[in-house]
Amino acid sequence: MSYQLDFASLVPYLPEFAAGVWTTIELTIISTLGGLALGTFCAQGRISNEAWLRRTCACYIEAVRNTPFIVQLFFIFFGLPALGLKMTAWQAGMIAMIINLGAYSAEIIRAGIEAAPKGQWEAGKTLGLTRRQIFMHIILPPAYQRVYPALVSQSIIVMLGSAVVSQISVEELTFAANFVQSRSFLSFESYMLAAVIYLVLAILMRQAFGLLKCIAFKNPSL
Repeated sequence: MSYQLDFASLVPYLPEFAAGVWTTIELTIISTLGGLALGTFCAQGRISNEAWLRRTCACYIEAVRNTPFIVQLFFIFFGLPALGLKMTAWQAGMIAMIINLGAYSAEIIRAGIEAAPKGQWEAGKTLGLTRRQIFMHIILPPAYQRVYPALVSQSIIVMLGSAVVSQISVEELTFAANFVQSRSFLSFESYMLAAVIYLVLAILMRQAFGLLKCIAFKNPSL
């Protein structure tokens, strides 16, 4: 049995793939920024002197890390409207991705923070800095450097996981591939093209993070 590849027949559908790629990039940028910000806040909360904040952050992290992403997505999109919180599929997908990355990045960042020598906290106190100032200016920057590769990998995983939001009709790359194969009946070619695009996006994303690292830490060799 032989199969004749026919990628040429996908050319008329390139606008659909392009629109899907743009939506995937848009979701990835927003969720990465939001997720890392949320993760940083929760990492700080996990080492806070306030017991209620430590417990709240711990409960959020454990709940997200121990439940499937698709369940979180369905809960936000289908469950929250029952409480009167209605949103579009795109908004639900974005929120789910932010919440998911926030939980995983919180534990990664916390590991970097806890690796900081205790002397750094004491040195900050002798300079008259508040705990927040010590955290933001002395502890957090080197903590990010320690765990930067892990944060990059987790962000790429979230980008690849964006394929799941097609289940609620967010018109990203996987949604586009599903649409094209349903019209052209070229399933192998459609999903192969989508897979190659995801691979290219992951490589470009890693390169972008590498460039950002050089700019942020001002040391290409880090």
